[in-house]
Amino acid sequence: MATRAQRLAEFNDAGAPPPAEPVELLCEDKSGTYQLPFACQWVDGAWINCDSGRIVEATVVGWRRPRD
Repeated sequence: MATRAQRLAEFNDAGAPPPAEPVELLCEDKSGTYQLPFACQWVDGAWINCDSGRIVEATVVGWRRPRD
């Protein structure tokens, strides 16, 4: 199992991605870190689920461009 530091190293935590670009998010809660199973976009200061269009209500600790 990956440690928190290993997971964070795979994601960017320095600022927001280009607006409206689909990315993968790493989130964190009291149980640990987890990757959301859907792409998200940074729009008007909020993370938006690309599938549903809803605001992501999670603590986002990193993002990355989707892996091929």
